[in-house]
Amino acid sequence: MDVVDQLGSVREGKLSRRAFTRGLLSAGVAMATVPAGTRRAMAAAEDQASYFTWGGYDIPELFVPYQEKHGELPNFSIFGGSEEALTKMRGGFVVDVSHPCNSGMPRWVKTGLFQPIDTSRLSNWPDVIPELVDLPGNQADGGKIWMTPFDWGQTSVTYRTDLFELEGDESWDMLWDKRYTGRLGSLASGGDAWWCGAIKAGVPMSDIATDEAFEKIAAVMREQRPLIRVYTDDTTTLEQALSSGEMAAAMTWNSSATLLQSEGVPVKFANPKEGALTWVCGLMVHKDAPNLDRAYDVIDSLLSVDSGKFMINDYGYGHSNAKSFNEFDAETLANLGLSKNPADVLEAGHFQIPQSQEWETRMNETFEQIKAGF
Repeated sequence: MDVVDQLGSVREGKLSRRAFTRGLLSAGVAMATVPAGTRRAMAAAEDQASYFTWGGYDIPELFVPYQEKHGELPNFSIFGGSEEALTKMRGGFVVDVSHPCNSGMPRWVKTGLFQPIDTSRLSNWPDVIPELVDLPGNQADGGKIWMTPFDWGQTSVTYRTDLFELEGDESWDMLWDKRYTGRLGSLASGGDAWWCGAIKAGVPMSDIATDEAFEKIAAVMREQRPLIRVYTDDTTTLEQALSSGEMAAAMTWNSSATLLQSEGVPVKFANPKEGALTWVCGLMVHKDAPNLDRAYDVIDSLLSVDSGKFMINDYGYGHSNAKSFNEFDAETLANLGLSKNPADVLEAGHFQIPQSQEWETRMNETFEQIKAGF
């Protein structure tokens, strides 16, 4: 089956992203975000709900209940970072459901662009893990919530165990190791990289907004800049560079290590001695959602047990449905950096604390300058 045939199979839901990527890696084919270039072709009819999300979440495996009910997939739009998504919606882009993370959720709410979620309309709600719901700023009037938790996990260092020579414990220092200049990679979004820089700089999450902390973090990010081969939010680029050996280590999410391990690439998702960055992402409904009933069907599909099993097994992410973990033993979950009790993971790492829009703007502008070499 050639690449064109495989793309057709992905569109029709006959071939998973994991199997498709396996074929690309084995063939040495480079793709920029496997979904992004093709998923507009997967768009359903105009009367289907629209879902604004990260690349890799616009796949049939996550929408089996929705497709069974409505005959087609939702319409998908992709963003590279939550700030990009929010900026687009502030500019008038209207979708039914969007996919922010906990650090941005209170600022999203503050824009007035979203409506509270009535959880009584979700059949899978009774199985959602309560600890993931009780996030700062998530409670709305009338017992409703602003964001339904969906996925959770860590940002850490994925490294080639045969190429990267550890000196002591696994550490964030790995991404500042001058021995590997030009063979290190990083996520491009400040929503990950800046916060990981804070861990490297020894800045407590509770102090990240202070001017002193800002300068400390900026200093370590500038120190790292000459060492980085590429900054990108296209995780496929990082995965392929690690697979080929072009990179020895990169900042990634759980999914990259899980995918590469499944392909037999000798990588490990580090457990840094300083702690990993931990996060929870979820689903919000636009106040002017044109397909409100189907918006709830999108959310319910993403909260389903089958979607959760896929997320854990194929992406290595935690899922908000507690029943999704039943087919995985403790050892398997631990190897993925997960636990049936999300508090075990979230409390062991550094959990992002939401910041003001002014801080986000300053941080993103500074990080863009640093990436550009200033």
